[in-house]
Amino acid sequence: MTDNLTTTAGKVRDWAHDLGFQAVGITHTELDDAGNRLNQWLNQDLNADLEYMAAHGSKRYRPDELVPGTQRIIAVRLDYRPEPDDPETVLADDEKAYITRYSLGRDYHKLMRKRLAKLAKWIDEALPGYYHRPFVDSAPVLEKPIAVKAGLGWQGKHTLVLHPQAGSWFFLGEIYTSAPLPVDEPWTTDHCGSCTACLDVCPTNAFPEPYVLDAGRCISYLTIENNGPIPEELRPLMGNRVFGCDDCQLVCPFNKFSDSTEEPDFQPRHGLDNSTLAELFLWDEETFLKRTEGSAIRRAGYEGWLRNLAVGLGNAPSTIPVIEALKARRDYPTELVREHVQWALRRHGSTQV
Repeated sequence: MTDNLTTTAGKVRDWAHDLGFQAVGITHTELDDAGNRLNQWLNQDLNADLEYMAAHGSKRYRPDELVPGTQRIIAVRLDYRPEPDDPETVLADDEKAYITRYSLGRDYHKLMRKRLAKLAKWIDEALPGYYHRPFVDSAPVLEKPIAVKAGLGWQGKHTLVLHPQAGSWFFLGEIYTSAPLPVDEPWTTDHCGSCTACLDVCPTNAFPEPYVLDAGRCISYLTIENNGPIPEELRPLMGNRVFGCDDCQLVCPFNKFSDSTEEPDFQPRHGLDNSTLAELFLWDEETFLKRTEGSAIRRAGYEGWLRNLAVGLGNAPSTIPVIEALKARRDYPTELVREHVQWALRRHGSTQV
């Protein structure tokens, strides 16, 4: 049986690469150190209203409590950076809408889950009698510490997993298994050194210290997870970032070496990599739903989309298209959007709000 486990572990790597994953590693389930760090973060109230981060107790860092009998975790990496792409130019144009690069194409969840399910099926056929359960952001799983334990990289000062050749432009996925497969060596070297580029560039100062993120100040949280108003003091700092933020990745030296994705589904759709704030703000709900079908942008919802764009327009130059777009939504029926539009118009000196 031991030989079969070792042989299957080698096949898992081949199968994962055949399915399009760029890296794979196998680790044990001991994550108590990561659990201690999680609890410390929660005790500092740095999770904003992300209540799900605390909702499952120790199941998040004790995998066998989430899925009884789990002995190993298989972690995979899937690169997503589109090519060609010029995010810096979009960020520098105050009338353009900056959208995080991972959401420009199709939502990665279904694509990765389908491939992980296929990988799990192949493992099951090779090792009958065990179970294998895949996860892609679908359960309380500490995917970044797991990736480090599996040897896929280290967790950088911006809290993302980094690899010297791949940077951080990748998704992570996992398979919990009861099969006692041989494990890989964990990643033990932190290559960040004295560099603080990611911390220094953060528009909203969301890092109170290296390796610690204050979710309530993070633009990704504010524009995606947050369902309410964006704190007024943070709005001017957000610039034209209307869905997520990549600043900490864009300045990371290791991302100079990252490869672009070969996945057609991750290529930008509907010009979302280079659209103006005004044109996106004037999409009606039907257009929004049509052009974000199968996209992670749907997570913000139409109202959140307009809220975010209103903030971007409030930070944009006082051009005719910007002002006219805002005026067109001045009497929007929901208070959330209307208040952000009024704020934006005041930023442009309009008193008729």
